[in-house]
Amino acid sequence: MTVETVRAWLAEHAPDLVLIEQAASTATVAEAAATLGVEPGRIAKTLALRVGDAVVLVVARGDARLDNPRIKAEFAGRASMLGAEEAEALTGHPVGGVCPFGLATPLPVYCDVSIRGFATVFPAAGSRTASVEIAPERLAALVSRRWVDVCKPG
Repeated sequence: MTVETVRAWLAEHAPDLVLIEQAASTATVAEAAATLGVEPGRIAKTLALRVGDAVVLVVARGDARLDNPRIKAEFAGRASMLGAEEAEALTGHPVGGVCPFGLATPLPVYCDVSIRGFATVFPAAGSRTASVEIAPERLAALVSRRWVDVCKPG
């Protein structure tokens, strides 16, 4: 799975969204913000978490941090980040390009309320140099089970 998988997914589910491909890395929040010329909070990072036997994806603002008590309350368990290999195996996207689009494995996706403060955000798009610009409400409508409040300011 690659940016091509995301491109195909977008063509089917949101053909109006434009894939933004950069020559520079967008693999980290800082790199993505610098490359795209936006504040770090507008980078919508996708976190791959294991909670008990389940794996979930949480899309949060780039400068937010997970709040462990809120995660535990929301998902009824303690969360841990997936390792790079497992995250790539389950999502089909390399770390730095993990996104909620075109997943290799159907996974529940939750959008954190932290992204709601922006008109648009920039989630990755399947590679370390690709992203899309999308309104948070549209992102949630396309990929999310529901909104959650599991992050705190970074």
